[in-house]
Amino acid sequence: MKKYLLALFCLIGTLTAAAGETVGVSMPSKVLPRWTHDGENLKAALEKDGFKVRLLFGVNNNVSNQVNDVENMIDAGCRVLVIAPIDGLAFTEVLRKAEAHNPPIPVIAYDRMIMNTAAVAYYASFDSTQVGAMQAQFIKEKLDLDNAAGPFNLEIFTGDAGDPNVELLFNGAMSVLKPYLDAGKLRILSGQREREQCYTKGWLSEAAQARLEGLISSVGYGRSEKLDAVLCQNDTVANGVTDALLAGGYHAANFPLITGQDCDTLSVVNMRHGLQAMSVFKDTRALAAQVALAVKALVAGETPVSATTYNNGQKTVPAQWCDAVPVTPDKIDAVLVKSGYYQPADVAGDAKQ
Repeated sequence: MKKYLLALFCLIGTLTAAAGETVGVSMPSKVLPRWTHDGENLKAALEKDGFKVRLLFGVNNNVSNQVNDVENMIDAGCRVLVIAPIDGLAFTEVLRKAEAHNPPIPVIAYDRMIMNTAAVAYYASFDSTQVGAMQAQFIKEKLDLDNAAGPFNLEIFTGDAGDPNVELLFNGAMSVLKPYLDAGKLRILSGQREREQCYTKGWLSEAAQARLEGLISSVGYGRSEKLDAVLCQNDTVANGVTDALLAGGYHAANFPLITGQDCDTLSVVNMRHGLQAMSVFKDTRALAAQVALAVKALVAGETPVSATTYNNGQKTVPAQWCDAVPVTPDKIDAVLVKSGYYQPADVAGDAKQ
């Protein structure tokens, strides 16, 4: 009975601490479908714990708009800020206000690190280096690079230059692919091998489509040269690549291997129809639960649980990674549907043709 009462009092204390406290949540935009899932899942998890939630999405994926949103949350006295930045380098000045606030407002970097500020108290994400390696490992295995004669032609499409995860994803991929590139088993006929040459502005499908259409024209993919694989760092980039290939006369029977990340619904449907080969699933429910635990700890004056750290250029930040899972067409139902992340109808539509 004493243990029961102690647990009850602890629960009441936690809910009392949360009651009336507002958590500001800033997501980059609704341009990428996954951020809608992230925002809704996090809002639900925090409200379940008794917090009020001010959830805002960046307008038009615009950095200045997101910075203004965060400043307004600080001025409104939000108890904790959770920020998934469009540009991880853009928040140094505005977060000085969070540090100077009385009491100081702790900041949680959500999925993307916020660089060059000591205001970040915690970082929750997935291991982007591991995700990049998963994408590259898939290409390695499907092309059988250790045994097949080759050479095979590859192009690389990264994300936005302002996202710190892009470098981690790229380094993870190169840890697998570099030996085959150096040996000539893999070729990048565009010559665009460096990370800076492969950026996709804003992670936008349109930007990826325009770049690949240019490569199809200049390199001769689909005519004089075969394109065997396109390493895309996420699904919106993969969708743009898919659009370029379809416009260039490709169809499911001769599609190159296309990787992705996030398991957005369109990409999952494309996987069912042979227009994307894989995507890395990052369960936003797990990330939301981890961040909710961190918020409760920070409000209670405690240190959130962390298993690693990340140096953001100003501070070594406690961090926690959630698990990512590679998904191929044969794993869609087992990983995405049976887990309840999607309903069957969500991922049963027609692919682009």
